[in-house]
Amino acid sequence: MGFAVAWIALVIAGVLEVAWASAMKLSDGFTRPWPAVITIIAMLASVGLLALAMRTIPLSTAYPIWTGIGAVGAFLIGVTILGEQATAARIMAATLIVAGLVMMKFSDSR
Repeated sequence: MGFAVAWIALVIAGVLEVAWASAMKLSDGFTRPWPAVITIIAMLASVGLLALAMRTIPLSTAYPIWTGIGAVGAFLIGVTILGEQATAARIMAATLIVAGLVMMKFSDSR
């Protein structure tokens, strides 16, 4: 797999992590069937794409990027769609996660 394709797979895996986390919240503890099904499918696809990306991208880069996309994406969904609070501290925390992801990407030796 090419390096660019691995990064595309990793980004899609991260987006799917946001999707499954959001669907899990909407599933109300897996009591609502469609969000529960979406959660499981998105989880499997996310982990599968992460595994595929890690054939090329080192674990020490791929996993933090994947979890970072998930963390920041879940924060954004929570604030913009679910009406959760966007305090200055939470915004700063998300900003620091993004800064860490950028540093992680540019510190990769490949």
